[in-house]
Amino acid sequence: MVKQLINLLKLRIGVIMSVTAVVAMAVTPGQPVAGWEIAILALTVLIAAGGAGAFNQYYETDLDVKMKRTQGRPFINGDFQHNRLWLFFIAGLVVAGVAGAGFALNGMAALYIFLGAFFYAIVYTVLLKRRTWLNIVIGGASGSFAVLAGAAVVDPSGIGPIPALLAAVLFLWTPSHFWSLAIARHDDYAAAGVPMLPVVVGDQTAAKAVLFNTLALVSISILPFFFGLSWIYLLGAVSGGGYFIYRNIQLVNDTSRKVAMTSFFASLVQLGLLLLCAVLDVSLLG
Repeated sequence: MVKQLINLLKLRIGVIMSVTAVVAMAVTPGQPVAGWEIAILALTVLIAAGGAGAFNQYYETDLDVKMKRTQGRPFINGDFQHNRLWLFFIAGLVVAGVAGAGFALNGMAALYIFLGAFFYAIVYTVLLKRRTWLNIVIGGASGSFAVLAGAAVVDPSGIGPIPALLAAVLFLWTPSHFWSLAIARHDDYAAAGVPMLPVVVGDQTAAKAVLFNTLALVSISILPFFFGLSWIYLLGAVSGGGYFIYRNIQLVNDTSRKVAMTSFFASLVQLGLLLLCAVLDVSLLG
């Protein structure tokens, strides 16, 4: 039951969103924040993201049943009964996350947390996923709002250049991350009739789009170095970005499932190194 609840809430995605929010908080110039504020930010982002992830699975049962990757999800395998009571649970999670942030942190942080959940649940899942290959491009803004939420805890009056650039990094990271997976799972998305980029234009063209997008991603990820972060951050941005580009080049030359999954995991390495070195930067030199 616990394992399937974790599956339903897509907590792995939620953890990534929470970590990016906390890192954005750490690198935003301003007054130091208390430990309890860090904990509240991480928890509220995780709760709201969990609600959005659960709604995604609730809404997409007709697609999930057609895809091998998602046939183990709890609404598909029968572990959870698909009924409208889940909508109250889902809404409660989002409301709890947003309201908790608004009460304990500030209104701007709460707004960005709400927008992150809204973009994933409504803009991506309901409005775009079944209609256009731009689904993950526009819907991927949900990750950017987590960054902005973290920055708003420190400075709710405006977004400075470093968190704005990190938000752009998350926006560009999502297509490269997800299109790599979509190439690996091409047959699944084709069977479900979902117009992911590899289904629409073919794996080879999609792989080139991944490489082009990652080049833009890495270029943007270097820019915080010129706005106050040090060589520690730059090292993470260049090393992780270089590794991701290398795996993307391999993907252009070989669009097999194995190589596509290698590119997918390389995206996690890239983001992980970037965030780790950002925290080390402000911890050791800030």
